[in-house]
Amino acid sequence: MGVEFRLILAGDPPVDEIAALTATHPDETPRPTTNPRLFTARLYDQRGYAITVRAGTHGYYEAETDNGARWEWEPDTYVNITFSPHADDLADKAIPNMITTVSRVLAGREEDAALIQDGNHLLLTRTNSVTHLHHRDDWWDHYRLTHLITD
Repeated sequence: MGVEFRLILAGDPPVDEIAALTATHPDETPRPTTNPRLFTARLYDQRGYAITVRAGTHGYYEAETDNGARWEWEPDTYVNITFSPHADDLADKAIPNMITTVSRVLAGREEDAALIQDGNHLLLTRTNSVTHLHHRDDWWDHYRLTHLITD
C-alpha cells in the first residue's frame, strides 16, 4: 500500500489557480481532465510523485494530532491536493519536493488549510493565518523539513 499526502484548502479557490501554484516549472502544471474541477500531473521523474488537484463540497477530515487526540474538520467547500509518491523516492525526493510545493501553495493563498498523511496523521494546520506543525518530532524533524514551513 502506498503513502498518500493530502493538502486541503478551505473555501472555493479556483482549481486552475491552485494547480498553477503546485508547479515548480510551467511544464509541471497539472492539466484539467474531462472534469473541469479535476487537474492531474504525473511528476514521478521530476518530483517523485503524481499530483491531483480537485474541488469538492461537504468535506469531512479527521486525523490524529501529536498527543493522539482526534482532530476533525468539515469544510463546506474545499480544494484537495493529493500527492501520491513513489515508494522508491519517498524520503530523498518526493517528501522534500512535496513540502516545498505545500509551502508555495500556502504562501500563495490565505485559506485555512491542513496537511494529512494517509488519512490519519495530521502534519500541519493553518487557521486564521496561523500555521501549526503537528508531529514535529516524529515527522518534521525526522525528514529535516521544519525550515521549509514557518509556524
